[in-house]
Formats: sequence, structure tokens, C-alpha cells
Amino acid sequence: MALLDIRQRAGYLFLAVMVGHVVLISAQVRSRRGVPVLEEVTFGLFSEVQRGGWSAVSGVREFWAGYVGLRGVREENEALRRRLAEVEVALQEQRALADRSRGLERLLDLRGRTELKTTAAEVIASSVAPQFRTLTIDKGSQAGLTADMAVIAPTGVVGRVVSPTARASKVQLLIDRNAAAGSLVERSRAQGVVTGRGDGLLRMEYVDEIAELTVGDAVVTSGIDGIFPKGFVIGAIERIDRSGGGYKEILVKPAVDFTTLEEVLVVLTPPPARELAGEDAR
Repeated sequence: MALLDIRQRAGYLFLAVMVGHVVLISAQVRSRRGVPVLEEVTFGLFSEVQRGGWSAVSGVREFWAGYVGLRGVREENEALRRRLAEVEVALQEQRALADRSRGLERLLDLRGRTELKTTAAEVIASSVAPQFRTLTIDKGSQAGLTADMAVIAPTGVVGRVVSPTARASKVQLLIDRNAAAGSLVERSRAQGVVTGRGDGLLRMEYVDEIAELTVGDAVVTSGIDGIFPKGFVIGAIERIDRSGGGYKEILVKPAVDFTTLEEVLVVLTPPPARELAGEDAR
């Protein structure tokens, strides 16, 4: 073992001496460019190390710059999304305001075209039961409302007040099963009674069997019920069924879209028939 160690040490010493000779010779021998070979080899090795280090540093720098830039873009996108959402909300508010303004304009126009005394009211609730079609308005007895006052909209008849409180009132819609109104076919002047069916349509009853009716005829209030003033639009005849010589069923499509009502007018002036009835009672 000792002999083997001596040989290994001698080998290492011989290798070190040889490397030393090579380094000394390289330091003295010059390349074609006049630079010592040792210096040229050393420079080449260190230049590669420097190249690798610079590449690593550049990669880290580019990654960091990209990360910072990406984060900035992400924050900018978030800000743009928030701004877009705000603009969309503002646009919806402006659209709703414009729709409400148009609705109020139609109410004012209707109010200007009628000589009746009316008050505007806003719809604040509606019934979800299909059997009882009602809505609630934000005016009550404090505003002069009483039971059986007619409620109208720019497109036609809505219904009547059935139970007013101090600051609100329940309105029975004309399409309610228990609702009715004296009616008149505008073209032929045929009279009858319009009743609700509970399904969004109206039925016209008690029409003379010889009366002339056509699909599309306008149906208006006759005023004989003492609730609805004469001449206000109820709807148009949608279907006519005959049975023998008379009318089996006459269906009327309401002029008012009850699902989109937001504002209405309550007629404070009673029809002449009710005024006469009140005077007779006195």
C-alpha cells in the first residue's frame, strides 16, 4: 500500500510538472496575432464564462421586465373593465330615464287631450296570482282617490280603484275575472259589456245578434257603467265565434300591455251617470 501511494504521488507530481512546463511554454509562445497562447486560451475561457453570466443576467432582466409589464397591462385591463362597467351602468340609467321621460310625456299628452280632472300615479307593485289581476299605485285617499275611480294609461283603459288607503290604492285590472266595463264597437256602435277572463284577454258579452262586427274593430268604453268615461280605448276584436244566428264568443285583445305599466292616470272626475246617481241619492 505504501509503495502504491508513493507511485500515485509521483504520478501526480509528474503531471503537475508537465502542466507547469506547458503553462510556461504557452506563456512564452505567441500566436499568429502576437498574443501569448496562454493569455489567448485564458481569455477564451473567461470570455465564455462572462458570456454565460451575461446571458443569465439578461434573461432574468428580460423576465422581470416582462413580469412588470404584464402586471401593468393586467392592472390597466382591470381599470378599463371597471370603467366599461361604470359606463354600461350609466348608459342603462340614462336609457331608463329616457324611457320614464317618454312615459311621462305620453301621460301629459293624454292629460292634455282630456278635459277630465286626473292625477298621475306610479305603479309600485302588482299581483302575481293569475286569478286576481291587480296592481298597487302610490296614491290614495290623501290625494283624493276613492273606490270605483277609473284608471287609464296613454294606450287605453287600465281598470278601477277598488281599495284606497291613505297613501296607496289597489287597482283591479280590466283583465281580472271579476272586472267589467260598458263597451261600444267604435265602427258599428254596437254595445255590450267587456269582462275579464284572467288570461290577458277580454270577452265582449250581451251584444245584439244582428250587430255588425269584424275582427280588428276598435272597442271603446260606452260610459254606461258609471265608472269609465265614454270613448276611452279598451282594445280590438281579435276573434269572433258564431253559434247559429248569434254570437257565441267575442274575444277582445286589450290595448294596454299590463306587464309594462309604470305610470297611470286616475280619473278624479266622475262620469255623468255617476254624478246623476249621486244627485238622485241626495
